Amino acid sequence: MAIKLFDSELKVMEILWKEGDTTAKRIAEILSKDIGWSKTTTYTIIKRCLEKGAIQRRAPNWVCHPLVTIEEAREYETSELINKMYDGAADQLIASLLGGKILSKEEIERLKKTVREME
Repeated sequence: MAIKLFDSELKVMEILWKEGDTTAKRIAEILSKDIGWSKTTTYTIIKRCLEKGAIQRRAPNWVCHPLVTIEEAREYETSELINKMYDGAADQLIASLLGGKILSKEEIERLKKTVREME
């Protein structure tokens, strides 16, 4: 599912991806403690996620369930980055990421394996 999630929405999603189904109240408690958000702010962001179809609200107790996986969010954000900054050329992104980096033998083998699996 391709949904653009903004940083604030990702904060809510990160909790759901880590904790699983969580009440809105608990999400608000976590975000209040971690980043100082008010309950109202958190509920506003949860509402945006609901409207986008990123989460689903379940009764009772306003339990939030993620409809977008972390893998889907990563894929969307990576595609956006490749299109925006590299004119759609994924190999240029990889070259940029690896430029000047010394990779271990294990990292090189994992990259080779990934490329072979994509062929």
